[in-house]
Amino acid sequence: MSNYKIKSGKGELVLKKSDNLVGLKTTKPTDLQKKEYVESQQLPSLGGFKVVTLKKDGETVDTKLDEVRQKKEIALGTHVYVPEGGGKPMVPTGEIFIIFQPAVDESEQKLVLDEYKLELVERRGTDQIIAKVTKDSPNPIKVASFLQQISLVKLAEPDLDMLLEEYDLALPNDTYLAEEWHLKNSGFIHSGNYPTKPGADAKVIDAWQRLNSLGSSDIVIAIIDNGIDITHPDLKNKVYRPFDLWTQSDRLTDGDPSFTHGTPCASLAVAIANGQGMVGVAPNAKFMPVSGTSYSVRATEQMFDYCVQNGADVISCSWGTTDPAYALNSLKEEAIAKAARQGRKGKGCVIVFAAGNEGVDFVNLYAAHPDVICVAACDSKDRYASYSNQGQEVTVCAPSNGDWPLIAARAWWDPGTTARGDGAWKYWADGVDRSGPYKHFGGTSGSTPIVAGICALLLSANPNLTAKEVKDILIKTADKIGDASDYSGGHSRKYGYGRVNADKAVAEALRRKDSVAAPTAEVAGPVASGQGLFRFSVERHPSQGFAVQTGVFADYGNVLINAEKLQRQFGASILVNINELNGKTVYKLLLGTFSNKTDASNLLKKIKAAGVDGFVKDLKELG
Repeated sequence: MSNYKIKSGKGELVLKKSDNLVGLKTTKPTDLQKKEYVESQQLPSLGGFKVVTLKKDGETVDTKLDEVRQKKEIALGTHVYVPEGGGKPMVPTGEIFIIFQPAVDESEQKLVLDEYKLELVERRGTDQIIAKVTKDSPNPIKVASFLQQISLVKLAEPDLDMLLEEYDLALPNDTYLAEEWHLKNSGFIHSGNYPTKPGADAKVIDAWQRLNSLGSSDIVIAIIDNGIDITHPDLKNKVYRPFDLWTQSDRLTDGDPSFTHGTPCASLAVAIANGQGMVGVAPNAKFMPVSGTSYSVRATEQMFDYCVQNGADVISCSWGTTDPAYALNSLKEEAIAKAARQGRKGKGCVIVFAAGNEGVDFVNLYAAHPDVICVAACDSKDRYASYSNQGQEVTVCAPSNGDWPLIAARAWWDPGTTARGDGAWKYWADGVDRSGPYKHFGGTSGSTPIVAGICALLLSANPNLTAKEVKDILIKTADKIGDASDYSGGHSRKYGYGRVNADKAVAEALRRKDSVAAPTAEVAGPVASGQGLFRFSVERHPSQGFAVQTGVFADYGNVLINAEKLQRQFGASILVNINELNGKTVYKLLLGTFSNKTDASNLLKKIKAAGVDGFVKDLKELG
C-alpha cells in the first residue's frame, strides 16, 4: 500500500494504511459488534469513529471498506493509518490545518479549496484556515499530501487522533487513610509489614492542619482522562458539570475494561472524606470529570475550553506521549496556553501534567509546555522512581510507587491485572486482599493528581493567586531530596525543584494573601495580572546610594504585580532599573533608597524576616 509523508506537529510522519483496521461512523447508535461484516471492535471512539476489524473473506481492506460504506447504517468509513516503523493507530478526523504563503489572498485560497472539494470550517488568520473534506474529496491524508506540494501552501497538516499514553504502571497500587503514606509517612505500612522512610511524603495532613480545613468547596478540580466511574462512593457526591468528548454530552462512557485509568487518578486528588475507603488530597474540592482524551486538535481545544468555560480552577492530566513524531502543533500549544492564561477570569487555570513513565531523559511532550506544572515521581523512601521521565521541564516531583504503591479508587468495571478468582492479586501488589472498590496504583499518573490536589489547597488558602504564582510557590517551597549532585542551580532533571511540600506551599499562599491585604495609599486594590490603572510619579534617579534588589523580570506586568505587593508590605519607595540581557529587555526591581549600606542592610533583614528574598545593591553598578 502507498505511503504518505505528511507534516505533523514540528516534524513529519510517514503513514501507511492499516491492512486490518478501519474506522466507521454510524447514522444512529449501532452495536457494530453484532454486524455480520465486523470481526471485532477495537476502540469505541477515535477521531469520532469506532475502530473495528472487518471480515475480509479474502478481499483487500480497500474493497471491503468500500462495500461497508454502502450499508444504510454507515454514515462514513475511513482507513486507519499506522506510522512507518510501527506505532499507535491513527484516524484522520477529516479536518486539515492549512497555512498559506504570505502573499496568497483569499480568492487564491478559495481556488485551492475548490480544487480538492474542501469546505472552509474556520479562519484562524489571514493565511491560516481549518478546512474539512467533503464526500467529493479524496481522503484527508491524500489531500494534505497533495496540498503540501502546492507552491501556494506553506503547511498542510491533517488532524489525526490516536490513543495517548496513560501514566500508570502495569501493576497499579494504594491503601486507607492510615496507610496513605503520601499524605503523611509514619515510616511503616502495617498491612504490608513494610518499612518506609518517615517524612518521605507530600506533607498534606500538615497542610490541612495549617488550613484548619480539608480545603474549599469553591475550588474545582477537572480530571481529563478515560474510564471515570462517577458512581464510586468516594466520587459520586462531588461530581460537577461532567462532560464526555466521545458522547458530546454529560453522559460519561463507562463499562469498557480497556479504560479504567481516570478513576484512580481522580480519587487521589478529590476522594471525599466520608469515613470509609480512602481520602484525596483536596477532599472538599468539586470534581469535574472530562472523559475522552484525544490527540486531535479539535478535541484538545474542546477539552481545555470546556474546563475554562465551566469554572475549573485546576486541570489534572495523567496522559500524553513522548514520541517526538507527535510533537504538539501550534494549535494544541495555544489551547493549553489559553487555559493557563485566560482561565479563572484572567488568573489562569493551574494545569498539571505527568512527566511520563518511560524512564527516558525527556518528558511527555504535553508536560513540556511552559505554562504547565510537570510532575515527576519519587517513592516512599524519598528516592527517584526509576520509571519517571527526566528533563529540564520537570517542575516538582511527588510521591508515587517505586517501592511501595499508593492506594486509589477503582472503577466498578476494572478487571484487575490477573485472572485469580479471589481478586487479591488482581488489585493489590502484595497479594493481600483488602475490602472495597480500591486498588494499588502508581506511576506519574499517581503523583500528578496529588500535586493537582495540593494546588487546590493553595487556591483554598488564597483564591487570588494566579496560575504562575501557584507554580512559583510549588517551586520555592519544594524539599530537595536525593543527592546534592543531582541539582544544578537549584533544579534537578529527576526531581525538578524537589519533592512538593503542601504545608510550606500553603503557608506561602497564606503569607502572600496577608501581604496583599495590607493598606496602602499608593495603589487601590491588589494587583493579580499587571493590568489596570496605576498612579506613577516617574523621575530619573541618580546612580548613587544603596537599595535592596528583590527580583529581575522580563514581563513588565510582573514588575507591577510585585512592586504593588512590596509597597503595600514595607511602605518603601520602588526603583525599576531597565536594561538589556542577552538582547532582551529586563527589569530589576529595587526597594528603598539609602545613602549608606547599613540602612539598606537593615531593610534587607526586615524583608527576609517576612520571607522575601533579596540582596543589597550599590546603585553605582546600575548607572
